[in-house]
This record gives sequence, structure tokens and C-alpha cells, in this order.
Amino acid sequence: MTRGFSTYLNLLRFAAAMIVLLSHFAYARYSGGGFLWVRELNLGSDAVILFFVLSGYVIAYTAERKDHALGRFLFNRATRIYTVALPALVLGFACDRLGVALAPEVYDDWWYNALPLWELLLRGLSFSNEWYLWPQRLGSNGPYWSLSYEVIYYALFAAAFYLRGAARAGLIALGAGLAGLNILLLMPAWLCGVALYRRVSRGARPQRGAALGYALLPVLAYVLALAMGIPEILKGLTYLRLPFFAHAGLRFSDEFLWNGLIGLLVTVHLFGMSGLLTGGALARFEAPVAWAAGGSFSIYLMHYPLLGLFSVLLPETGLRALDHLLLFGLTLLACLAFAQAFERPLGRWRARIRAVGRRFTSARASAQGAGQAERSSAPAR
Repeated sequence: MTRGFSTYLNLLRFAAAMIVLLSHFAYARYSGGGFLWVRELNLGSDAVILFFVLSGYVIAYTAERKDHALGRFLFNRATRIYTVALPALVLGFACDRLGVALAPEVYDDWWYNALPLWELLLRGLSFSNEWYLWPQRLGSNGPYWSLSYEVIYYALFAAAFYLRGAARAGLIALGAGLAGLNILLLMPAWLCGVALYRRVSRGARPQRGAALGYALLPVLAYVLALAMGIPEILKGLTYLRLPFFAHAGLRFSDEFLWNGLIGLLVTVHLFGMSGLLTGGALARFEAPVAWAAGGSFSIYLMHYPLLGLFSVLLPETGLRALDHLLLFGLTLLACLAFAQAFERPLGRWRARIRAVGRRFTSARASAQGAGQAERSSAPAR
């Protein structure tokens, strides 16, 4: 992965997080309906599929180049997820409860599902919130749904990549069974990212002329598809031709054909960009883009509870544009502050966790040694 291509992936990651934030800000309860075109185009949902492709690419890259053992893969994935997900769940719960206490009528709607903290943590930290037989919205944090999908994808990939024989087959079957139909329907988009990494890592980058076509044509195709209403056409055809899906309760997977097509378009686009961004391309933007992308996970996970709370706390100024700027800007700043505390210090979190693990192992070994010494020195009976 060249530095230029890596910078571009980081830029897309940050842009996708901002689109998701904007798509929820576009609800009339936050912005008065002036940005509803974002929701009508469903750009937030499409941005999540972009996340899936990027995730598949990065996971394949880390498994092949960095995480050479299953234990290291699991440690790195768990620390990456939990250092952000755990505080996001706790702080999101606090935001929701404070918002409900201040303005219960605002939260009395479909987008808030009141759960006790123990259940929210149990479902959120096990990432079972979108398993097929027991889906639950975690408070107001609708975006958390995609973590339930991604963690299953990580698990299925790890079983396929690191294991062999009956263990691999058994764990893949178990993971697929727990996930259920909804999660599996969007996995092709994630696997597109894996396939892209496999192709690019083996040096199959297009030459400049072809690369430009690969990069631009998917973008044009996406814009044209939105203009023609292709997402709704595909959704209608799915339910008309395959009525099973109309009764399956697909939730966030109800546009799986369109989402699969987006996955392909993103993959082709990135394949083209891998041929264009070689060497030191985008070098001048590398540091600021990396910093911005370092807060994308926090923006994605924290913005919805913060939007709800700040919409209650902030007084109206009488100037709609200023009200919108304050709500959007304060939400973004709070997300970035959260990232500074929990997401960006990932290396330090991992070092602390390893240190605790070493101390625990050392103490356990010392206790076992003391026990053996005591037994060996005991008088024979």
C-alpha cells in the first residue's frame, strides 16, 4: 500500500463519517428539514457500505502483513473496537438519560429505545444487537448497528484465514448462524475490500490511462444511478420477485442488492485510485488527513447521542443558520474531543493492556511457583 493510496483511504474514511453525521443532522428535528435531500438520497447508508469495503481491505492487509498469528489478530481487533465502543456506550447512555430527563417528549419517538445500562452493555459489547433473532436499537445510537455486522465479518474472516479443517468449518458455520440472514446479506460488500487488497497486494495495479477510467466511471455510474432512482427500483424488484424478503424483517439490510452494487463500484474506483496514487502522491496532506481519519470511528459512534442531547441543551438564537452551525459544530467538536481521549491513544491503550496482562501472568506464575515449593517442602506422610 503506497503512502498516497493510504492517505486517500484515510480521506475516504473521514469523509464517510462526516456524511453519516450529516445524514442524521438532516432529520427535521435537528435542522428543520433544510437538509432532507441528504436523507432522500440515503447517502448515510451508502457511506456505511463504503466503510465496509475499506474495512475488508484493511483487515486483509493487517492479517497478511502484521497480524501473523490468530492471537495477535484478536488482540488488535478487540483493542481497536473496545477502546472506543465501551466509552461510547457509557457516554451515549448518559447523554440519552440526561436528554430524556430534560425533554422526555423529544425522545418519545421511534429513534430512541430505552434500555437499562446492563442490557445496553451486554448487547453492545457482545455486538449481538443486530443478530437476526434478537435485534435491538441501543438507546438512540442507531449507527451502532454496523458494528454488529463488522465484528461478525472479522470473526468469519479470522476463522477462514487462520484456521484449518473442522475447526474452521465449525466456527464459520457457528458465526454465520449467530449472525443470521441480515448480516450475511451485506457481507459481499465487505468481501469486495478483501478481494481488492488481494489483487492490489500482488502488484495488479492498472496503468495510468486505464486507472483513470476505473477511478471515474464508478463515480459517474453512482451519480447516474441515484438520478434514475436505481436504489428504489432494486428494492422494489427484490420484494416483488422474492416475496420472502418482504417478510424477513431485513432492517438495515433492506437494500442489499443496491448495497452490493455500491460495494462493486467502490472497489473498482479504489482499484483505479491504487494505480493513480503511487509514490509520494498526496504527501503534503498525509499528516492532517491521518489526524482527521483518526477521529472517524468516534464521529461515527458518538454523533447521534450527542445530536440528541445538544438539540435539547442549546437555546435557539433566532437565526436558523446559526442554530444549525452551533448544533453541527458542537457535535463534531465533542466527537473529536472523545477521539482525543479514546481513539487516537490506541497505542497507549494497547501498551497498558499488555502491561496489565504481563503483571497478571507474572503474579499467577509466582503463585504457582510458591504452591509447588510449599508442596515439595511438606513432610512426607
